Amino acid sequence: MKKTVLNISDCDTSHLISLLNKYQLKLHIKPDDLEIPGSYWGESEAGLISNNIYVRNDTPIHSMLHETCHYICMDNSRRQNLDTNAAGDYDEENGVCYLQIILAELIPEMGKQRMMQDMDSWGYTFRLGSAQKWFEQDAEDAFNWLINHQIVNTKKQATFKLRS
Repeated sequence: MKKTVLNISDCDTSHLISLLNKYQLKLHIKPDDLEIPGSYWGESEAGLISNNIYVRNDTPIHSMLHETCHYICMDNSRRQNLDTNAAGDYDEENGVCYLQIILAELIPEMGKQRMMQDMDSWGYTFRLGSAQKWFEQDAEDAFNWLINHQIVNTKKQATFKLRS
């Protein structure tokens, strides 16, 4: 059984919508009894089709942010044909995880610490054993990848630009 993580229903959706709007993404909250369109993992996991993020009230915030960050971190050609599987390589996946921790700060109910805790609870795996240790001690390559693609700045802040 998975530990409790912060879900869509635990947050003020206006904060989520505001964040997604910065990246030209649209949030769609589906009824709790329906499947989530574009969900790669199924169940309550967020879905991604084109520039649409699909969730339910029981969707974890970390899942919504992870799919959001895939959209931000993929190149334009993949973004144009996006339907369910964000794909991406090892470096991009690390960039996605790093960025979702940074963007968590923009959701008042979440924050960086809670995001890392939820990532660990859900089963994300990192070489050093936790999201926090990875983020603080072992993620320089992910940070540099995000800088090289102008997705974050040197102060570890989002630029609100999509990878081109």
